[in-house]
Amino acid sequence: MNPLSKRSTIVGIAAAAGLAGAGLALWQYRLVEPADDALAALWLLELELPQGGTMHLKNLRGKPTVLNFWATWCPPCVEELPLLERFYKLNAAKGWQVVGVAVDNANAVNKFLSKMPLTFPVPLAGLAGTELSRSLGNISGGLPFTVVFDSAGQVALRHMGKLSAQQVDGFAAIR
Repeated sequence: MNPLSKRSTIVGIAAAAGLAGAGLALWQYRLVEPADDALAALWLLELELPQGGTMHLKNLRGKPTVLNFWATWCPPCVEELPLLERFYKLNAAKGWQVVGVAVDNANAVNKFLSKMPLTFPVPLAGLAGTELSRSLGNISGGLPFTVVFDSAGQVALRHMGKLSAQQVDGFAAIR
């Protein structure tokens, strides 16, 4: 085999492996449409707050809402929280709600919030938060995972992975 032919073969194999890997990643992190009963169940949830008390998600229905699933041990989750905080501060007066559903325990969340306070509610879902995110279409259960609801309580957008500032700013166009 001549050197050029050998090089072409190696490049072809590398390209095929890269495409296969990308395809697997897209398949693994794909989103599916949530079932209607999952949305109905979501609005009935009551989640504990780390500082005490309970958050009733039914109180958010009818308001545009960003529901972000995150954990203290998830670097991309932590990196996007300031973007969500900024969005909330800029848009709360316009009726927007932001909820950071912690797929974590109360001690870790309280410790985290003492270092990075957030003005939006951060209810605790623990590991059950993974199942909750799956019911909303996140079949891999990966974090971070964000669902944006319009003012009718319907899913307007879902995103798996770290959000960019441009994506978060774009939420404001959803009504």
